[in-house]
This record gives sequence, structure tokens and C-alpha cells, in this order.
Amino acid sequence: MKKILPVIILVVLAVLFIFVGIIKKGTDKDERRIAVIPKGTTHLFWKSIHAGAEKAGQETGVKIFWNGPEREGDREKQIQIVEDFIVRRISGIVLAPNDRKALVPSVEKVFEKNIPCVIIDSQIDTERIVSFVATDNYKGGVIAARRMGEILGGRGRGNIVVIKYAPGSASTEKREAGFIETIEKEFPEIKIVDTKYGLDTVETALQATEDLLTKNAELDGLYACNESTSVGALRAMQSQGRSGKIKMVGFDAGELLIEGLKSGAIDSLVVQNPYKMGYEGVKAVVARLDGRDVPKRLDTGVELVTLKRLEEPEIKTLLNLE
Repeated sequence: MKKILPVIILVVLAVLFIFVGIIKKGTDKDERRIAVIPKGTTHLFWKSIHAGAEKAGQETGVKIFWNGPEREGDREKQIQIVEDFIVRRISGIVLAPNDRKALVPSVEKVFEKNIPCVIIDSQIDTERIVSFVATDNYKGGVIAARRMGEILGGRGRGNIVVIKYAPGSASTEKREAGFIETIEKEFPEIKIVDTKYGLDTVETALQATEDLLTKNAELDGLYACNESTSVGALRAMQSQGRSGKIKMVGFDAGELLIEGLKSGAIDSLVVQNPYKMGYEGVKAVVARLDGRDVPKRLDTGVELVTLKRLEEPEIKTLLNLE
């Protein structure tokens, strides 16, 4: 019995240590793990969000887990990723939903599991979230429309087309609505003669734009509402020899789009701050984990960038041109 007693004591102590470790897991700040789930992982926009999230993670001492669908618009894959992180008992989630309705059941399940969830970039049709951190996308569309009116002769005159993104994407739907409604209200002599969904890749956007350009021989302007549609539209106009002849206002910024702006193929770009979205999204999750109040809405800003503005210090910082 005397020989067995030390063994029993060691076993009991080991069980106690394990139990304490389980209780402590997820409450110690050093053990906090935050999942950041973008709409896709290939475009520069999402890479900037990743960089901002990692910076916030470093500052707050949390570990960032980055995972999203390779292709934007893959709702099923994004839902699966959210569900996987729930099973892994993640501390918090930052999500850019591919679809404002399809992701609702998963986000509400996150809420029921007491996992704080911050939505970035694109709205979702549920209030069971901590905060919404994003661009004022309707305002971005208004800015694009007013620029189009300006470059088409002051009060505006001409025929234009709109390259939309995809049904169900709340952020781009707002940009499209802001643009179309402002054109119709403030520039009645500008006619939106056609629209088409570019969908989730540069290649599909290129094809959609080529279809519109072929169908509409007399065009004065073109508006594209995100990075992939803007790049696809730029390439389509270049392939048909119409870049510079059609005034293009795009949305978002990447290397090809900046080059298009410098060459005159693009008149202007409406630019968001994705780095700030990732950064503030993670910060909001950490604040909730710490028991602090978090604003329900945080506007990360939007800017109109022209060739002339590329030399402004704040625009250089925004576009990471320094």
C-alpha cells in the first residue's frame, strides 16, 4: 500500500493540472486565437486585410488564423470554414461574408456558442454580431457617380455601362446602388444603357465586359465595382483598343489598376482601406473578449484617387506606394 500511495498522489496531481489547464484555456490572453475569414484569398484587397489583422494580433498578443475560400463567391467553402473554427473552439471570428443571407445560420451559431464575431467589408442579415467594420459602400458608389458626371461634361452627358459583381454580395450591391441611383437623380442626361455581372474572377469579368463592349458600340463611360471587375474591365477595353476612349471609373486598387491610372486607361479609382478593416476587426474582437464596449458600426473610409492625387502623402500610404 505504501508503494502504491505515491503513484496515486502523482496521478491525482496530474489530473488536477490537466483540469486547471482546460479551465484556463481560452481565458488566458496568451491562448486567445482569432480566426480571420475573407471572401477569398487571391486578390490584393484580401492580402491587405490579412496584413492589418496580423498587425493587430501582434499588438494585442493574440494568434491569428487566416483561412478563406480560394475563389470569391464560394459560399459553401466559406460556411465550412466557419463551422470548422466553431468546432476548434476559436476565441473569436472576423468574417467577410460572401453572401449576406447564406452565412446567417453559421454566424448565428457562432453567437450561440458565445464566440464574438465581427463582420468586415460586407454586411450580413443578422444583428447577432459584435460590430460591422467596413467602407460606407453606398457613399463609394455616390463618389464614383459624381466623378463620372464630372468627366462626362460637367452636368454629364453620354452612354455608360456598369459591371456589377455578383448577386448576394452586400458590399458591391451598395456600391452599385449608390452609383446607379446618383446617376439617375443628379445626371439625367447620362444613360446607363446596360449592366452585367462580372462574377468572382478577373476572367469572368473580362468576358462580361467584352460582351457589353461588343453589344454597345457607342459608349462614353464604364463603372466597375470591385477589384476583379475593374481589372477584367480594364483588360477588356485594352483588348478591344478602347481604353482611354471610354472613361472608366473603377473600385479598389491593385498593381494593374494603378498602372492603368498612370497610363490614362483608367480615369479614377474609388479606394477603400482594407488594412484598416483587418486591423480594426481584430481589435474589436479583442475588446469584446476583454469586456469592453464596441461600436456597432465602424466606417473605415473611402477615397477617390486620380492621377494627380497619387503624389499626395496620405494616398501613397493608403496604396502602399512609399
